Amino acid sequence: MLNAIIPQSLYRSYLLRRVSSGPLRKYLETPLPDKNSYLNDSEFLSLDFETTGLSADTDKILSIGYTLIRQGRIVLAENGYIPVDPDAELEEKNVVIHQIMDDHSKQGISFSVAIEILLEKIAGRTVIAHHANIERTFLDAACKKLYGHGLPLNIIDTLKMAKQRMEQQHQTIKPNSLRLFNLRNEYGLPRYNAHNALEDAIATAELFLAMASYRSNDINSCKVKDFL
Repeated sequence: MLNAIIPQSLYRSYLLRRVSSGPLRKYLETPLPDKNSYLNDSEFLSLDFETTGLSADTDKILSIGYTLIRQGRIVLAENGYIPVDPDAELEEKNVVIHQIMDDHSKQGISFSVAIEILLEKIAGRTVIAHHANIERTFLDAACKKLYGHGLPLNIIDTLKMAKQRMEQQHQTIKPNSLRLFNLRNEYGLPRYNAHNALEDAIATAELFLAMASYRSNDINSCKVKDFL
């Protein structure tokens, strides 16, 4: 609860006094990104989780996809896809949605190793996600389960950005209008397959850059805090 009521930078300092070793300690040793830095001077990790459901308390992460934005460009060489062994039989409805069968998920790496890899990728970067509450709550729950503490994190939500823009323009928010691929269509971006963690991460990264460009004629003048 503490990370929900105090600034993330203070929560990081609080944890540094209490976490002595391990993946969380390594993550904390890298300062959180400067919110006042300009967009092109910052690095972002666009992130997507595929999960068995929406509850971080009872559901599991099936796969993790991510891509890097550096100097205002997507670095495809930094793409990553991590299948995770959920250590549980998948329900039929989840197989239909994610097309991840039991035998495929068993080829994934362990939950703890997956989170350790992800923390290394996130360190020092601002996370971008669409409907970011999913990634935030699942990652926070994962760190509490593995390390006993939540995760200080700066995260940008492209869904929130889109909603704010519509409200400022007094637009009616129609059902499904804030879905990732409907928003991409609005910005003239190509359609990708849905429910693949890596493709969704790339799709979110492209959407963020398009929305940032739309917001300002000079994207180089935008600061990280403008999007948080």
